[in-house]
Amino acid sequence: MSEQNVYSLSLSARATLDLHSLNNEGGEGNQIQTRMVDIVAGDGKLYNVNAISGDMFKHIQAEHLYHIVRNGNAQNGRALPLCAACQVFDANRISADAEFMAQIAGKSDAEAIDLMLKACVLDDVEGNLLTGEGRSTPRKSVVEFGWVVGVPEVTTTDSYFHVKYARERGIEADVDEEARQANLEQRIFHRPASSGIYAVVNHYEIARIGYNDIAQHYALDEEARAARYRALLESVLYTFVQPKGAMRAAQMPHIVAFEGVLSYTTNVLPAPTVSPLNAGYVAEIEGVTQALNGLHPGAVITRPFDSLAAFADIVCDLVGTTMPYTLSV
Repeated sequence: MSEQNVYSLSLSARATLDLHSLNNEGGEGNQIQTRMVDIVAGDGKLYNVNAISGDMFKHIQAEHLYHIVRNGNAQNGRALPLCAACQVFDANRISADAEFMAQIAGKSDAEAIDLMLKACVLDDVEGNLLTGEGRSTPRKSVVEFGWVVGVPEVTTTDSYFHVKYARERGIEADVDEEARQANLEQRIFHRPASSGIYAVVNHYEIARIGYNDIAQHYALDEEARAARYRALLESVLYTFVQPKGAMRAAQMPHIVAFEGVLSYTTNVLPAPTVSPLNAGYVAEIEGVTQALNGLHPGAVITRPFDSLAAFADIVCDLVGTTMPYTLSV
């Protein structure tokens, strides 16, 4: 495949995850409550299902990107920069970098965004809001994650009984075992685990990597943008190879299956996505692709996959054969 320039990239997939607890709402008493949402599925009916928030998956992807940049800090020999705050994975990103915030004091919003884009990959790709001293300058994220939503009738959540034993302090060392056992404190709690098929929708505005939306120009050269694009693709792959989140120490998810469609465009039009809550989502995406290609021949490309291994092959192929699209400036 010859080298192509990617403007927009979308992922629509179904992931089968078993016995996970990646995203919870908190606890009430000794009961951990899993996150449930109300949806209208492809059959037009209302359902209450388990879901993992887009915030959680965006954090997973951002953490993978952080490790790629921090520990494999070069792509094609080009170093990938992180601001001081992102070097320690501060949730406030560059807004928590006192030296940078002092540097942009008195500068226009466009100048501040230029400096931010040059200073940090995470702020460029994941977005941020520069605040402080009367400033409120947004940088919209390149990455967009929808909720990862359980498909009705094939997703379930159960609550499991656990007991934690903790010895009370102050037990004499020379007491017999029967007395020692009598001083054990039982702590009873209930922990959820969810299993099922989950609908995944993501979108990535590839052309906006390094792009200053205020000044309407690129703050980076093509080589730097390409390095960030490839790191982003790697982080997307790792997000589904290792979906991090809550309670992984004892409830690491069983990734049973991953199938769907990755679509991308080589011209200025959005890569199509349809929710896998619709059982016919693959055919819908193909139909939209044909229609869009009627307007812009060959501009939309779909890459279906039926396993995590096939998805990995597609992403690795894109890393080696594509570049980020450059908008006219």
